[in-house]
Amino acid sequence: MTHDAPHVAAAPHVDADLRVDADPHGGADDPHGGAAPGHDSPLSAHPRTDQERLRRWRLVLGGQGADGTGCSLSGADAAMDRTLEALYGSGGGDGAGGSGTAAGRSGGSQGAGSSARSGGLGGSAPQVARWLGDIRTYFPTSVVQVMQRDAIDRLGLSALLLEPEMLEAVEADVHLVGTLLSLNKAMPETTKNTARAVVRKVVEDVEKRLATRTRATLTGALDRSARISRPRHRDIDWDRTIRANLKNYLPDHRTVVPERLIGYGRAARGVKKDVVLCVDQSGSMAASVVYASVFGAVLASMRSLATRLVVFDTSVVDLTEELDDPVDVLFGTQLGGGTDINRALAYCQSQITRPADTVVVLISDLYEGGIREEMLSRVAAMKASGTQFVTLLALSDEGAPSYDREHAAALAALGAPAFACTPDLFPDVMAAAIERRQLPIPDMAMHQ
Repeated sequence: MTHDAPHVAAAPHVDADLRVDADPHGGADDPHGGAAPGHDSPLSAHPRTDQERLRRWRLVLGGQGADGTGCSLSGADAAMDRTLEALYGSGGGDGAGGSGTAAGRSGGSQGAGSSARSGGLGGSAPQVARWLGDIRTYFPTSVVQVMQRDAIDRLGLSALLLEPEMLEAVEADVHLVGTLLSLNKAMPETTKNTARAVVRKVVEDVEKRLATRTRATLTGALDRSARISRPRHRDIDWDRTIRANLKNYLPDHRTVVPERLIGYGRAARGVKKDVVLCVDQSGSMAASVVYASVFGAVLASMRSLATRLVVFDTSVVDLTEELDDPVDVLFGTQLGGGTDINRALAYCQSQITRPADTVVVLISDLYEGGIREEMLSRVAAMKASGTQFVTLLALSDEGAPSYDREHAAALAALGAPAFACTPDLFPDVMAAAIERRQLPIPDMAMHQ
């Protein structure tokens, strides 16, 4: 028997035993959903019977009626099937104006006499808003965000995000912020306030998760980087002191004579390090731009750091004056366009006044549209002057990025290895750069 395109092609992960990532009804841990009273989860973690397995396979495969499984759907199962078919059905990729809708099909997924499957959400904003509400009913937040991204990509719903009622219905995340920023110039005034509220919510969530640890990690790194040779007893760095005095080891006494003491620097009021974040704002770097803006604001709040944020495509924009509000930073970017890394690095190089106390972080996929040789020579010159140079292919949780391998290898040859970095790892990377020690490059992440 033939089957139309199954839900599993793009739906949330399901393995061979039909174990799912999360309870589709949300449950106690999902603030947006809850199972219907007295109704078990349609995809509970462990199928108990053959009938349950067939039911789960039917939900994964999609199709009409029992569709070869011998298990038809009803109630909440049928409603969940309709929400999946609207996005992942055979017509799901036909655009926002595709024929047929899950919500409007007579009889749902088991309608008698229907021979052709059709997916889509139509061109109606209210209809899409209802669908967004449905997926939040049946799936946990992490899955809802994946389905929203798929809907934007497969069904061309970007234009509908320009409507305030649509923005109020979506589950906001970093990827949605990237989409909104790419639509910024086309956004009507009636939508901008709602869009800013959505972006601010995401930014505050990200900052709440990352800010405290970032400040603590970098404060410690700044104190350790300011070594003093005549420390007070409580300021002695015993690990470095012992290593520096191993030549004075007395075997008979099993003692190291600390001829030279090395201590941590006391916290100072002045600026200790300069940080330049140079961020590629091409369309593929949307999530990195969001995280870089938040980290830029966090770093700028630390008095021991002088932080500069530069974003670029084929032009260069210095957003340092906006760093007190990362939302303003984000709306000051323009995602998309070409890439001229050389021009951006030329500007950053011109802003360096204390090379030995400066860390430059280039966040880019390295697809250079400018002059390659000049780009590499600028990196070499900055490193030769004593500037710490870090290259991040991405600053996000999206997994392995796409990047220019030739340029990554050239930078690695200059002593500036390029690697992808998650937001959680970024504070440790910055701390290592400040202390001038080996960067904590993730396994298999350094590209040479």
